[in-house]
Amino acid sequence: MTRLPPALSDSFIFGFAGFSGSGKTTLAEKIITKAAKAGVRVATLKHAHHDFDADIEGKDSWRHRKAGAEQVIVASANRIAHFTEKTKAERPKLFDLLARLERCDWVMVEGFKEEPIAKIELFDPALSDTPRYLNDTNIIAIISQTALEDCPLPCFHRDDVEAIFAFLQSYAQDGRS
Repeated sequence: MTRLPPALSDSFIFGFAGFSGSGKTTLAEKIITKAAKAGVRVATLKHAHHDFDADIEGKDSWRHRKAGAEQVIVASANRIAHFTEKTKAERPKLFDLLARLERCDWVMVEGFKEEPIAKIELFDPALSDTPRYLNDTNIIAIISQTALEDCPLPCFHRDDVEAIFAFLQSYAQDGRS
């Protein structure tokens, strides 16, 4: 596995893996809310499968990018945004993106399901016949609306946010090597 940047050497890095529509973002939002209230500093890293624009048309930073700037940083006392235009359409590497993060307690990754990090699978039989954990040894737990027979991993109902958060806290403390 690729080495983590020094700022993240003590961070718990995990992902949510599942098909579009499985509830990853909704669950992530609930877990982030609980973690923040518990004093856990969370960073998130989200893979987008399509072209997106987080900048606002007409604003100075947008105008700079449209004029040809490859990188634009917008900074205030409360927030920093770093926009990077990629001239080659290549999928960014997870560990390169992690290197951009500042120190935090948890890094929650959404997408990047092929990467060798601890992942929680959101399984919905309406979206897939086969759970991902059968072929991915990095899956540490399953979240599903229906019970999975013979699943050797911890299983949670997706609405049981308390139990999922408790599992993540425990795994962050004891489960990683």
